[in-house]
This record gives sequence, C-alpha cells and structure tokens, in this order.
Amino acid sequence: MIKAKKYWKGLAELNNDPIVEKLAQNEFVEDIPVDDFLGDSDLGSGSTSRRDFLKFLGFSTAAATLAACEAPVNKVIPYVVKPDEIIPGVANYYASTIYDGHDFASVLVKTREGRPIKIEPNKTATNARVQASVLSMYDSARLKNPMKLGIDTDWETIDADIISKLNKVSDNGGKIAILSSTIISPTTKKLITEFSNKYRNLRHVQMDAISYHGILEANKSTFGVRALPTYNFDKADVIVSFGADFLGNWGSSDYAIDYATGRNPKNKEMSKHYQIESTLTLTGSNADERIPIKPSEQKYLLSNLYNALTLNGESSDNRITKIVSSLQSAKSSIIICNSNDKDVQLLVNSINHFLENYGNTIDMSNPSYLRKGNDEDVANLVSDMNAGKIDALITYNVNPSYTLLNADGFNTGLKKVGLKVSTSLYMDETASKMDYVFPDNHNLESWGDTNPSNGIYTLMQPTINPLYNGRQFQDSLLSWSGSSDKYYDVLKNSYSDWNTKLHDGHFNGDREEYNLKDATFSAPSSPFSSSEGVEFEISEKISMGDGLQSNNPWLQELPDPLSRACWDNYLTISASTARDLGIKNWNVSNGALNGSMVNITVDGITLENVPVMIQPGQAVGTVSLAVGYGRTNAGKCGNGIGHNAYPLSNGGIADIQVVEGTHEFAATQLHHTMMGRDIVKETTLADYIKDPHSGNHTELYHTHDGKKKASEVSLWDEHDHKTGHFWNLSIDLTACNGCAACVVSCTAENNVPVVGKEEVRKSRDMHWLRIDRYFSSDMTKDKSEDENISAITMYADMEDPSEYPETVYQPVMCQHCNHAPCETVCPVAATSHGMEGQNHMAYNRCVGTRYCANNCPYKVRRFNWFQYSDNDQFDYNMNDDYG
Repeated sequence: MIKAKKYWKGLAELNNDPIVEKLAQNEFVEDIPVDDFLGDSDLGSGSTSRRDFLKFLGFSTAAATLAACEAPVNKVIPYVVKPDEIIPGVANYYASTIYDGHDFASVLVKTREGRPIKIEPNKTATNARVQASVLSMYDSARLKNPMKLGIDTDWETIDADIISKLNKVSDNGGKIAILSSTIISPTTKKLITEFSNKYRNLRHVQMDAISYHGILEANKSTFGVRALPTYNFDKADVIVSFGADFLGNWGSSDYAIDYATGRNPKNKEMSKHYQIESTLTLTGSNADERIPIKPSEQKYLLSNLYNALTLNGESSDNRITKIVSSLQSAKSSIIICNSNDKDVQLLVNSINHFLENYGNTIDMSNPSYLRKGNDEDVANLVSDMNAGKIDALITYNVNPSYTLLNADGFNTGLKKVGLKVSTSLYMDETASKMDYVFPDNHNLESWGDTNPSNGIYTLMQPTINPLYNGRQFQDSLLSWSGSSDKYYDVLKNSYSDWNTKLHDGHFNGDREEYNLKDATFSAPSSPFSSSEGVEFEISEKISMGDGLQSNNPWLQELPDPLSRACWDNYLTISASTARDLGIKNWNVSNGALNGSMVNITVDGITLENVPVMIQPGQAVGTVSLAVGYGRTNAGKCGNGIGHNAYPLSNGGIADIQVVEGTHEFAATQLHHTMMGRDIVKETTLADYIKDPHSGNHTELYHTHDGKKKASEVSLWDEHDHKTGHFWNLSIDLTACNGCAACVVSCTAENNVPVVGKEEVRKSRDMHWLRIDRYFSSDMTKDKSEDENISAITMYADMEDPSEYPETVYQPVMCQHCNHAPCETVCPVAATSHGMEGQNHMAYNRCVGTRYCANNCPYKVRRFNWFQYSDNDQFDYNMNDDYG
C-alpha cells in the first residue's frame, strides 16, 4: 500500500513559521470584544432593536416581499383564496435556466411563498456563480427604472423617443449596431432578425468577456463550423490540456461531471490527465501530472507534440516524452488548449485528427453554442464608431467599457455615436455613458429559451414578478419594431406541447446537420520560443468569473480554492521568482497574511500598487492576475475591489517594480489548522483494486483491554438510535475537484452570514462548509526507502517547499459526531444530540462562551461577531421568513 504523503497547508506551515504553532494551539488568536458585542447589561437599552436588525438584513426585502405576493397569481399575502400550489413553509420548485452570457445551467429554482431562495441543478452542473445568482436578483444596486440622460422616466416616454430616433437614423441611411453577449436563444435571434428587417442598416455583433475567438476561427477554418465542439471527457483514456481550465471556467461546467465519470475507480480503470500550464488552475491541481511552462512555450510544445506523433519519432523536448507515449498507447484521448491564437488551435485540431478523436471523444457534429463572440467584428465596430460611421448603438448584456481590451477606444468612439442605448441590470461602466438606460430583468424574473448545443433546448420562466420596473430586452425589441405582441406569447407560440416542456425545463429539439467530410487540417510549425523576462497572463477565478456578479457578497467572500483568499485579486508568482524580485508574504501576530505590492507594466499599460501572493505551482518566470475585479460601477460591494486585468489580456513580458506599502490579504489558508494529523487518505488504483479499503483501514487504538476500534472506546453511554432515520453524508474525494460550488450552495441553504474582509482576516469567516487545500512536499516515505535516506533527513526534507507540489482537496463540515465534543462542554445546553444522531443547536440559548469552538476537532464551529448595524460594505439577504 502507498505510504501517506506529507502535506502542508500553506507556505507558512511548510516553512515552520512560528505563527502556525500559535494557530494550532489557539482557536482564536485575537481577543474577542465580548463586552462590545453584548453592550450594556441592560439589553433593552441597545440602540438597535431586534426589529431594526431584521429590517437591516434585507438585501431588498420590501421589493421581494411585494413581488412575491404576485407570484404565481396577483394576490397579496395573506391569501383570500390560496393557490393550490402554495403551502406556507413548503417549498415549490420550478424548472428554469440561468444564462448571463458567461455561465449557463439548466436549473430547478426553489421558491417559498413565491420568492426564489435556492438554485439546484436540472440535468446540468451548477457552478458557484450560478448558485450565487439567486442573491444577485435581490441586489438593491440593480437599475430600478428606465432612465434618460441620467434621470428616471417612464416606458411610454422612452419608447417614443427611441422609436422616433431609430426611424430618423434609418430614414437618413444611418447605421445601427446591436452589441450583445453570445445569443443562444432561438426566439431572441428571431426577434433581432425581425428588428433588422425594419431597420435595414443594422448589424449585430456578439462578444464574450473571456474571448474564445481563436478556437472558433480555427474550427471554422477546419470544419466550416464556427463553434466549440462537444468534449466527452468520460470517454477519454488520456486527457492533455494546454492551459484549459475545463474543471473551473473553460467551456462548460458539465465537463466536471464527465471527468469524474472517467476517473471512477469502480470502473477498474481511470483516465490519465496531463496539464501543461503557467498558472496553477483548478484543473491543473487535479491533474495526474502537471508540467509548468511559460505562455510563450505553449505553441512550440504543441508543434513538438504533433511532430513526435505524426513522424513516429522521439520528441525533441523531454518534458512531453511521457505524454507522447501515453497518447500512442491510448485507445482514446482529448487534446485541448486555452490559447486565443488561431494557429495554435489549428495545431490542436490536427493533433486530435491524427489521434482519431473526432467522432469519438470530440464531437463537431454536436457543437456547443455557448461562445460566439467575434473579436474581429468587435474591433471593426469600435473602428467604425471612432470614424463616426455608427449612428445608433444598442448594447445588451455586455459591459465593453470594462471588459474590452481596447476599452479606451470604445469609450472614445462612443462619444461619436448619436443614439446610445443600454439594456443592463446595473448602471455599470458602460451604461453610465449611455443616453438611454433600460433596466433588464434578472434570469429568475424572465421568460426565455436557449439552445446551448445542437439539438438541446431549455426554457426559462420567471419565479417571481420583477422586483423593479424593468423590462426584458426582447420586449423592447418588439416595442421598437412596432409590434403589439408580448415576448411571452412569441415564446409560447414557438413550441408545441408547451406545458410539458415548461415543466421539464429541457427537451430535445430540431438539430442542425453539419457536413464535416471536407474538413481540412493544417499544422503550422513553431520553433522553440521562450523569453528571458517574466511573462504575464490573465486568469479567471471560480468565484468572480468575468466580473458580472462583482456586487455579490457571497462570491466576494468565497475563498479561492488554490490561494484560499477572498475579497481580492492579486498577482500570483512563484517562490523563486518572488525571491529574485524581492517580493515577500508574511503572517502577522494574529495569523493574517500580508504581502508586498508592485507596479506592473505589460505592453505599455501599467497597473499600480498591485498586491502579490506567492502561489505554489506558478511557473517560474511567470505571473498572473485574475479578471473580474477593479470595478468602478458595480455597487458598494464590488467597487474598488482589486485591479482590472482586462487591459492586459494580450499578455506579454511584464516589467515589475516593487513599491513601498503592505497589502492585507483576507486569506483563510492558515485557519483551522489540523495540527499534523493524518487527514488525507490516499491510495493507488492498483492497490484499490486489490483492496477497496486500501489507504483507509480502520484505525485500532491501544487500551488496557487490547486494541479496539474508536467506536468501542468511549467515556459516554451509546445513544439510542433504534427509532427514526439514520442520517449519513458521504463525499467522494476522488470526484471532488475543489470547485467550491457546494460552499455557495451551503451558504444559500443555511443563511450563512457574510462578514467582510476584516472579519475574515481575524479568523471569523462564517462558512459552515469549507474546502481545505493541502500541498504536498516532494519527499515521501517511499522515496526515502528507495533512496536509502535516513529518517532524520527524510523528515527534514518533508518540510522543504516544493516549487510544483501535488494538491489535494478535502471538504470539511460538521460531522455530527456520535459523542460530539461541542455538546459536552456547553454550559447552557445550547447544543445537544438528537434522537436521529444529529447535532442540534438552540441559538436563543447560546451565551457565547465559544467552548464548543475550542473543543471542535474539525474546527467548523462558528460564532458571528460582525456588527451589521455599522456595515456599509455590502448589502445582505437571508432566505428565511424575514426576506
């Protein structure tokens, strides 16, 4: 059986920083201001009453309550005649779809008394951002009324203005442009076509905040289809990814399901996964073997791989020799790449063609339509705007003033456009520059349909009446086209068997047939290329994504799976590169993490005072910064958080200058120290096949009466569990990739509070479920035995940092212990054991001694000290009966 590896939870733990020992010995390293929290002895004299407190908790309580009264029928609570489907306290579920131009999921929406409170998957996977979107619906920063020149107006007035000006532009032969996110709705595309029939000089341009232009153009050149293929990761024996974070943000969230299926040890075989990348990604942390490279080396290695496979010769680069061997012996494989360079993607297509992956693990006859953005069309539009050739611009679900690489050029050209209209949820960076601003409806307030891939369709239905005076973009198109129809009627009339399809939320429909017989493959050669300087590339966090939901506090407070930091973006850098540049991270007395700051210049664009975090796994000589931050018009939660990385999207050589000052991170990586326990259970597939208990045998403990199981050694009498249910929760650590969607889901389900950056720095984060991330060192017991290394040297080497460690994830939540230590130390019996084995908590009995937190071996007990009455950092919503 494989020996347990040595894992470290962060650089400070690996380097034996004294602060780790302090954290191990103390659950709370900072004094808690008990007196401040409890206030005067006369609780009745407090300045904030319980009623005021509950009112403050509302993210948009009044609007939500009123809107809920109108769903599903227009009656106010209490009901005079209660709808049959509404039972107070009992949840209803509605099939719908979440699609915001970046994330897609078919979902089930949990509602209570007509208010959506939770999102569950419906045939597709839901990532953290989809889970959190229910909170974004209640965001009080959303646009509430249509606006003309920054002043609220009514729909009749603004429609009359728009129609009049569009007619004038059209009559004068002017040009109109619609700039939108990728449109996957068949009915929306139909309405845009009808709109263009009325206004002839109209062009529709689609853009993606995170561009896929290179792979789309390569597929168009190879297959004649400008779309992403469907990847079947469950069918691949070998997966080779060049920078594509397909378990995190690249492509579709469904890839994680297929990936886990192909690596289920019960199948007696598992796919082999190689990741070649610069920045440590969620996918890279789950790979069997990870090869760190500079971004400039990607094209060369792909060309080298192609030549090694097609010429049946040895690779000239020994870094990919093992990959070549695995691909040659595998029955099926997948090669993917995140590059936005068309030539690089043509190389990928040629390799997949040679390996006969098309029609097997990669399906171009069933393409995905989730990404259609065209960088060339966007660039031409910006050029025409600056040339004064665009007379009217309508933007829908995009924020080019923030996300475009050439945002300055767009903003300059915008000043030369006569009519500027924005349809948006927020008064964002783009909408604030428009003449007319139309508040859009949230997905949970909207009707719609989607066609995410060939032959697959989903429907979107409102689960609550619009909270504000908004209107869907589709209804605006109908109004401006002179139609009296409503979008709901257009949508309903587009599908037969409407009620069944609406109930299910997804269905198979018309397919488009593609002729791929004439595919042409080319493999541009690339000589070795690697720069001497430090190279920069952008990255994307699983929490913030493209930044659309920057004002969502659930996502801001979600710790990044790799850095374990929240409320920030930062430049990630390897330890050796940091030493060369004089960059440091260190822990202060209470365990919080601080770090150096730098000015970074890439391609003539400079970002100042950027914090730097030393990230194990980052390729030497490279740095990365996540997009989605640096917002200026997101709302009070998202504004001023981090730096905008979009202007640096092209990457290149980075000039980095350390500046004076210290940045304070909200990092949770040193919280909940496990004190060196053997907490990660691992084994190999070969050992598992021989013995399913391999690596996880039952521990026996020495007693005066011989060795016994833990369940046989107890100071307490056993509980009576003969009646009732016996509850259980199991987590497959082989399948878990650390994506943290469950953390947001738990937050939504259990009303987990948001406490903000300063509280997180004080070890007071409130997540009931966390995902611990552990890095391994290079030294193992097996290695020491093979190389005859002494025990003293072995243990010393186990503490040495590894530049490129292995990574494992372990979700940790309340274990509902059979004899829970928290129950035995509570002086007021606020926590007790239920008849069905659950750990119960009576919150109104708790007096705040926190003995339970000190006595919890898993460190999952939480106590909230956040002063909500003094909070002006973010709004908050609870999905309980108070809204």
